[in-house]
Amino acid sequence: MGYDKSEQYNSNTNSKFNKNFNNYNEIDLQNNINNNSDSDANIQEDIEDNDKKPDEGDESNGHKGSSPDSVDNNDRKIEKEREQKEKEELDDDKIREYGQTTLVNEKRKSKIHLLSIIGEIEGHECLPQHNKTTKYVHVLPQLAAIEDSEDIDGLLILINTVGGDVEAGLAIAEMIASLSKPTVSLVLGGSHSIGVPLAVSSDYSYVVPTATMIIHPVRMNGTIIGVSQTFEYFEKIQDRILSFIVNHSKIDRETLKGLMLNTSQLAKDVGSILVGKEANLQL
Repeated sequence: MGYDKSEQYNSNTNSKFNKNFNNYNEIDLQNNINNNSDSDANIQEDIEDNDKKPDEGDESNGHKGSSPDSVDNNDRKIEKEREQKEKEELDDDKIREYGQTTLVNEKRKSKIHLLSIIGEIEGHECLPQHNKTTKYVHVLPQLAAIEDSEDIDGLLILINTVGGDVEAGLAIAEMIASLSKPTVSLVLGGSHSIGVPLAVSSDYSYVVPTATMIIHPVRMNGTIIGVSQTFEYFEKIQDRILSFIVNHSKIDRETLKGLMLNTSQLAKDVGSILVGKEANLQL
């Protein structure tokens, strides 16, 4: 019997091929198992990381990566800042337009309203634009609001006035005197004419050493009818002013009237000038 070498060669070749193929299959299978294990591990790590991270918010609302509580806190903070800015702007407008503001003392938990009476007291007629004025139509409603407010604890009045309309000045003075809350007036520069009743209308009145107060009789502008009734009317106006000052200060009527009709101090006028400490002692 003869031996076929080609047949033996093919048999050996097929055997080696099958063996190598099986080895390759085992290697690929092992690699797939390892890869699947790594993928499962990565997936598990991603799940754990996601559990640790906070929920992401809606980017359109500007709250990405924030919890509902932090979003509410941010909204409240923004709202509080907006309200604070509006309050500051309102306070600036009050100072600029009316010379008023509210002084807040955080330590004492108190709020004092500051009212300034500057320039000339404006009455029923508007004064020229270049004049610094205090308008009673602004001051009277504010005083009523101070009395009605539970937040305001007291009133501080800064005075530097040349006087002005008698009836407007007395109206403001009467309103200040009627307040149930503590009131303090401080005269800076001067408080002349109808400014004197304004200065003494508060519970406590102070005059700085450099300030002055001029006390003089009533003056009237415009047409004056030269009859006895005109002088009687002047006397009544003067009596109203004298009575208010006497009732709200420590000076007596005769002494005050003597200062008002004094002719030895003013060269071109009748009246008296009280400076600083003297005004404090007299009034």
